[in-house]
Amino acid sequence: MNAHRVPITPLLCGLLAAPASGQAGAGAPWDSVGKILQAPVAAAAGAVRYNLPRTDLTVRVGDVVVAPAIALVGWAGFATMGSDTVAMGDLVVTGAELGPVLRQLAADRIAVTAIHNHLAGEEPSIRYVHFMETGPALDLAVRLRRVFALTGTPVPVRPSLPAPPVLDTAEIFRMLGVSGRANGSVVLMGFNFVPAGVTIGDVAVPAPLGYGSPINLQAVSAARVVATGDFAVPGDKVAGIVAALAAGGITATAMHSHLVGESPTLYYIHFWADGQLQEVLRGLRAVIDAAR
Repeated sequence: MNAHRVPITPLLCGLLAAPASGQAGAGAPWDSVGKILQAPVAAAAGAVRYNLPRTDLTVRVGDVVVAPAIALVGWAGFATMGSDTVAMGDLVVTGAELGPVLRQLAADRIAVTAIHNHLAGEEPSIRYVHFMETGPALDLAVRLRRVFALTGTPVPVRPSLPAPPVLDTAEIFRMLGVSGRANGSVVLMGFNFVPAGVTIGDVAVPAPLGYGSPINLQAVSAARVVATGDFAVPGDKVAGIVAALAAGGITATAMHSHLVGESPTLYYIHFWADGQLQEVLRGLRAVIDAAR
């Protein structure tokens, strides 16, 4: 894909000249990218990622106010693919924001790889715009910043204050067979069900950018949780996962692509669960087993 260079403004020069933040996993050019996007850098295996949660939105599914951390985080990830830097990610947009965002992506020649829902029945309705582009890291960051600026995403991103877990994380991690992290009422976990890897052309796609499978929990009350996320799997796993979700009382809310031209072709099955913690965990474990 073609890179499109943009003028370096005085403000950008100041950002690029600022000293590195010294965060773990950070370093040139990633500190500078973070300053442009106004978000902290998080290291991942073979990639870096910048999370931009939509904390400005109040989104409800039924009587549940959805915590931004479980389903409303826009993000941009960067990695080296061959001789290029690739940027991939996901924009969380309202209906009113969708048109301006798509026009800016087109103007900045950033490829859109998917547009769709992740949730079902949410108010207000939210759309997710997936993108992928290659080029110099700082140039990509400037172009993406223009796109994020057309949304209500609050910047600079302020890290949430740590809070003691509300849920029994040891039991959750034991039942699902994975570790994760918790903050207050939210537990975030991640899986990879594509162990052979994914390529676009002859270049490997980093799992954290292209095909991780997040599973996120939110405590609604002492006795009730909701869960959402998606299972990224090749086609031969789809039928078993959809059946396992239905058998576990979990609603499949969407099934679609996130990438274009990848091999193997992947399908992303999004879901919503609502119920007692143990019931939700048993249902999710059955789906995880089907994915494996």
